[in-house]
Amino acid sequence: MTTGDASITAAAVDGGGLIPAWEFEPWRIGEIATPTQRAELDARAAALRAAGHTIGDGTSVSRLAVVDDARLRLGDRSYVAAFAHLTGDVEAGDDCSVNVGVVLRGPVRLGRAVRLGTHAALVGFDHGFADPGTEIFRQPLTSRGIEVGDDVWVGAHAIVRDGVHIGAHSVIGAGAVVTRDVPEGSVVVGNPARIVRSRLGASPAGLGPRLRELGERARADVATILDRALVDGRYRDRAGARPTVRAHADAIELADLWAGAVPAAMSRDELIAVLRGLQDPTDGLVPEFGSAPAPAAGRALPDGDRAYHVLSVGYALELLGSAFAHPVHAVLDLPADHLVQLLDALDWRGGAWGAGATLDAVGTALTWARLVDPCAGTGLFEAVTGWVLSRRDVGTGLWGSTAGGLREPVNGTYRLLRGTLAQWDVPGGSPRALVDTLLRRAAELPHDAGACDLLDVAQPLWWAARTEPGYRRDDVVATATAVLERPLAGWRPGEGWPFAPAEPPSLMGTELWSATTWFAADLLGLADELGYRPRGVHRPEPRLHLGAPPDPAPDPTTGRSQADLTTSEDG
Repeated sequence: MTTGDASITAAAVDGGGLIPAWEFEPWRIGEIATPTQRAELDARAAALRAAGHTIGDGTSVSRLAVVDDARLRLGDRSYVAAFAHLTGDVEAGDDCSVNVGVVLRGPVRLGRAVRLGTHAALVGFDHGFADPGTEIFRQPLTSRGIEVGDDVWVGAHAIVRDGVHIGAHSVIGAGAVVTRDVPEGSVVVGNPARIVRSRLGASPAGLGPRLRELGERARADVATILDRALVDGRYRDRAGARPTVRAHADAIELADLWAGAVPAAMSRDELIAVLRGLQDPTDGLVPEFGSAPAPAAGRALPDGDRAYHVLSVGYALELLGSAFAHPVHAVLDLPADHLVQLLDALDWRGGAWGAGATLDAVGTALTWARLVDPCAGTGLFEAVTGWVLSRRDVGTGLWGSTAGGLREPVNGTYRLLRGTLAQWDVPGGSPRALVDTLLRRAAELPHDAGACDLLDVAQPLWWAARTEPGYRRDDVVATATAVLERPLAGWRPGEGWPFAPAEPPSLMGTELWSATTWFAADLLGLADELGYRPRGVHRPEPRLHLGAPPDPAPDPTTGRSQADLTTSEDG
């Protein structure tokens, strides 16, 4: 404990064994404390300053509060009441009050005029618990910190989790459990906390009813959309197009997303049989309907449709409770040093979008293998992770050259992140640089931009903003709000979304816009209003936690997974 705490018991009790009321209401010191008592509090503040802490003018810390900080900084006219526990790196601005029994486990930063109600807890770290064979207290801790903006009221017994940013002028209801960022001016309640209204009138929180209505319309229309896309037992992307494997997978994703079921036209087992039967056992890739497998030496790494099918078919099978029948040998059989050479040989200068898509398929192929066999891909995961972390441009946060503009490297970065760092729960560097670049890219997008261009901004911005909570928050909110206007205005009843405004509605456009809408809404803390959460290709949670035991393997005969495929906050 910091200097001065050791004598709390004796110093805090007046004659007759009564604890002075101002220990519990230090903001009333000037009203009820005697000169002697005020001098004792001044001595406590002096002792804290002598221990290296910063205590502002007119600030009081109860002698019954525990201060065990690496660094404590309190602004002017701030108060800490009895039985508060402050530890780690804690900072508060002017005119803040920390009520009785509040727990602040740093890193925690409070703006000015923040009110923390009785027994609120802001805990800026998390225990690891990935390894069930090791006691949780022996597993590593992680810490991203908590940031609270100016003029925020956190109600009694509320809990704020690590990594959360609470925007200025917000109100956190009593007992709320805040697990994600809170936009400026929001009123949130419940467990998990949800936005119920805005204090600022026309603000992002006002989008809530519109998002709720959009989700309701999508759920009402999904059966019609899928029926229109079905031709002779196969799904096509849009009217007049031929059936494709991707459309088949998109239909499965949309049915799961909005109906929590499989497409009504076929049984689960029929859908599994179709998709598993397409895989080429030699290289593990999935050709297009009616296409012959590629020659064994035809491509060094999967690209084009076969690359995307590693994602779309793999996740569709997982949503059905199954898995690929064979590993993706086109990736798994490569020596690690050769894989690195192939990654370097991709066109990162002029074609970063395609290069990132190839790496997405590589990372996802490794993911499917590791979920079945904990030893699969040994050496390849390390090679890919090392390559990714060492090839990033720290100035832009991107992979690929920006000489020809931002579109190629931004879209390639999204695909690369999706398939490697984000899918594997591996932190990356330069989150602020990435936020800056993505905001710049969002500002240059034309009004008729397609779903890919918006998703390729929204998803990595979501990822980077969670890594660096609070950074350029106002700009992030404005960008996410602008992104949402596209899908909110673009839904076509009974048909879904077109990929771009000038095109007809399609399954691909509908699936991509549904993901874009979710990520943009979640940046505003409004994703729950939609009533869905992506669980397939565009799931927000990592599919694999490197170093953690894999999910139970699928049955080798049926491919049916015994794992619980539902998602949670921890993925």
